[in-house]
Formats: sequence, C-alpha cells, structure tokens
Amino acid sequence: MRCGRPICPECMTSASVGFQCPECIRAGRASVPAPRGTPPVRAAGRQWGVVTLTLIAVNVAMFVATAVSAYADGERPLDNHRSSLFLDLQLAPALVQEGGEDWRLLTAAFLHIGITHLALNMLALLLFGSELERALGRWRYLAVYLLSALGGSVAVSLFGDPWVPVAGASGAIWGLMGAFGVLAVTSRGDVRGIVTLLVLNLAVSILVPGISLLGHLGGLVVGVVAAGIVVLARRRTEWQGLCLLLLTAVLCVTALTVPTLAVLDF
Repeated sequence: MRCGRPICPECMTSASVGFQCPECIRAGRASVPAPRGTPPVRAAGRQWGVVTLTLIAVNVAMFVATAVSAYADGERPLDNHRSSLFLDLQLAPALVQEGGEDWRLLTAAFLHIGITHLALNMLALLLFGSELERALGRWRYLAVYLLSALGGSVAVSLFGDPWVPVAGASGAIWGLMGAFGVLAVTSRGDVRGIVTLLVLNLAVSILVPGISLLGHLGGLVVGVVAAGIVVLARRRTEWQGLCLLLLTAVLCVTALTVPTLAVLDF
C-alpha cells in the first residue's frame, strides 16, 4: 500500500509487507498507545507481598496512633508506650483472664516500644514475610502470622508474670522463622542458615534484658505447628482451614481459662 507521498528509494524502509516511507513509520508509531507502567503500589506489592506490606502499614499506623496519644497525654511522642492507648492495648495476662480484656492477646502484637523496636521488627517482617507470602500464598501466610502472634501471647499468659506487660511483633516474626524451618525440612533444603539465625536470636533474647523470651518461644512453636498444618494438608484446603481454626480455638481457650502456671526467671 502506498501513502501517496513522493517515493525516494534511498529513504524507504523495508517492512513485512513491502516498503514504507519514514513519514508513514512515524505516523504508525504515534498511533500505537504507549505501554502503561505498573503503578508503584502494585509493583511494591508484587515484589514484597501485599499482605506483608499491609501488616507493616498496620504496625506503623499503630505506632503513629500511640505516639499521638502520648502527645495528647502530655508525654513525648517517642515515649509512645506511656500513652493511654498503648496501655489499653498491650498484653497484661492478669487483665486478660481477670478483666476479660481478651483483645490484648492480639493487639499487643501490633504495638512497639519506640522507633528502634518498630524498625527492627518491620525489617525482619519485610525480609521473612515477603518470601513466605510467595511460598505459602496470601491467606495461609496471614494465618501463620496471626497464629504465631497469638501463640506468643498465650505463652506469656501461661508462664509469665501476670502483671508484667508485653508488646511487640517479635512472637509473630519468630513464628515466621519457624515456618521457614518447616519449609526447608519438607523441601529437603539447607536448614543450617535458619537454625543459626534462631540460635543467635535465642542468645540475644536470653542475654538482653527487657526481651520476652516466652513470647518468642511461644510464637516459634505455634509458627512451626501452623506451617506444618499448611504443608501437610496442602492439597486439602478444607482440612487446612479446619485444623487452623481448631488451633486458634485451643490457643484462645487456653489463654482465657488456664491460670498462670509459673513465673519463670529468664
């Protein structure tokens, strides 16, 4: 097909259907819509995981909310743990069992004492969470995370001092590390890296004061169990859901009805 323009053999360009003049080529390229770039939010979700980024956003939002509450209470914003909102949401086993404030079992996992505590936990969540979200799928990964957080709270409620408050996402993150170990074992991968990391974190939890070892170990154990359920029943979605719900019920009933068994000095 010809465009009607004067033909210059030296300027014509070979095409699949003959030859085209430069003006026709430019006009054709202009008529083709430019490819749309991926929105930054969607690109970040693909790279790091939608659920992981959402969990990080919730933790950051809770930190901001407690900082604002601290300022409103006459405290420094960075002393967010002194705010009335923080005190209403942190885990205090005595207030859960005797006061019926059962929401503390989960809300405490979204609180952090200071910006450093928040930054370290969110970095760990970004690194571990994004990989696990790809491996397990969004909803299974979210279930493992929340159950691990609940497991840490239950361990504190059972074995910790009922009047010592606890807060942080560390129990959930230890659960993610336990889930990594389960995946490594079931896929016959190298477990030395995750075992070394757990040992190092265990040493830090024991040696550094103010860290809840009970919360970490509780999250680890429940993370291993939850990930084991997901892996063993990976082809039976209904069994996965049923077993995870049963595990949730056992944890909740235990935390709400079983009194503190001992005060352990770690």
